[in-house]
Amino acid sequence: PANLDLLGALGAELHFFAPIQHQPLPACDALWLPGGYPELHAAALAAHPTLQADLQAHLAAGKPLLAECGGMLALLQTLTDAQGHTHRMAGLMPGHARLQTRIAAIGLQAIDWPEGPLRGHSYHYSTLETSLTPQATATNPNGGHTAEHLYQQGSLRATYLHHYFPSNPEAVAAFFSSHGH
Repeated sequence: PANLDLLGALGAELHFFAPIQHQPLPACDALWLPGGYPELHAAALAAHPTLQADLQAHLAAGKPLLAECGGMLALLQTLTDAQGHTHRMAGLMPGHARLQTRIAAIGLQAIDWPEGPLRGHSYHYSTLETSLTPQATATNPNGGHTAEHLYQQGSLRATYLHHYFPSNPEAVAAFFSSHGH
């Protein structure tokens, strides 16, 4: 809620949609996919009639898209659930994720975006294999082992990190208002 409050305070007009209910992507200048559990809704996501094309068009137009944790997993080529079933995802980011039965990473995180430093946290049960080179790697301010990567591909920024936008409103505003980078 603090992230939504901040975006509103920065002047963003917020629109919401439910991809698992096959709602279309609303017309927007920037997009935030904050997470969730795509492994539980893989069939519904794969069957969405326009989501992949809508996201592809959004990125092709150079519009910013921040995909966090489950939001990032939904953009990969495939996702293998904890039962070993592999599901096709949107295929807009190279890579494959695999759910584990044990937690893969947890902890507070601090990361340097090109626009400035942000804080957040990590909590996930999957592991990721991608050919993308990380743009930045987070650290745990408490000295823990979790160190999430930040990936950039065109106007897509993706990570396991759940960012806390109020930790740097200026950086968040700069990213979401960027276009064509």
